[in-house]
Amino acid sequence: MKILREGKNPEDFYRHVAQARRRVLLLDYDGTLAPFRAERDRALPYPGVREALQKIGDDRRTRLVIVSGRAVDDLLPLLGLENPPEVWGSHGLEHRKPDGTATIAPMDPKALRALADADAWVQAEGLQAQAEEKPGCLALHWRGLPAAKAQELHRHALHALEPLALGTGLDLKAFDGGLELRVNARSKADAVHAILAQEPAGVPVAYLGDDRTDEDAFLELGSRGLRVLVRPQLRSTEADVWLTPPGELLEFLAQWLPTEKVATP
Repeated sequence: MKILREGKNPEDFYRHVAQARRRVLLLDYDGTLAPFRAERDRALPYPGVREALQKIGDDRRTRLVIVSGRAVDDLLPLLGLENPPEVWGSHGLEHRKPDGTATIAPMDPKALRALADADAWVQAEGLQAQAEEKPGCLALHWRGLPAAKAQELHRHALHALEPLALGTGLDLKAFDGGLELRVNARSKADAVHAILAQEPAGVPVAYLGDDRTDEDAFLELGSRGLRVLVRPQLRSTEADVWLTPPGELLEFLAQWLPTEKVATP
């Protein structure tokens, strides 16, 4: 693990976690808990991650939350936990509590009509294999395509989708391996904001993410917790520390649960 910001010592944070009666662990999924796969429905967690999350989720002191761009219904089978944790999906538009109750944020009808137009374009262009539909979002993936074909698809998609984002309440955002047109009413930062609003000051919080979409969450967390970039290569980031998966990721998760448990009231 490499420290990126002065004064952010992971060992100090681990000690805080070990002494805390309550803590919050926020985790992105793709690229963080699981390697990227061209076959998106086969992006399973790194070996050992599922078992570590099960132990953390079983510990009553931790509020375990997955914050993902994936739709909740697509994410849960991949996660494969016996007792699914709290999940914020579709960049904060969806919220599923551990008891299974779920809500979706309201969306502007103009945005929904523009997304329908984007879907019609995907169908007309025969790009269904590259498309992923989620609540409030249409994503195009080119991971696994030859470089020239990926670049051409990127240019073609920008030309077609940029006009749909104008004045409709949609943003066109790049991510690692694709492009997505999504409702701008919510982001991962909104999920982090809602979670922090429910937690007392002083509760240790960590957010682990890899993508540009996680930078909003890093900014929202600010100095309130530890911001962890998880990816094989370092890039510019607001994160406090950088670790490489899967080895350093598993070490981080192992540190989350101290050997000696603190009695809960």
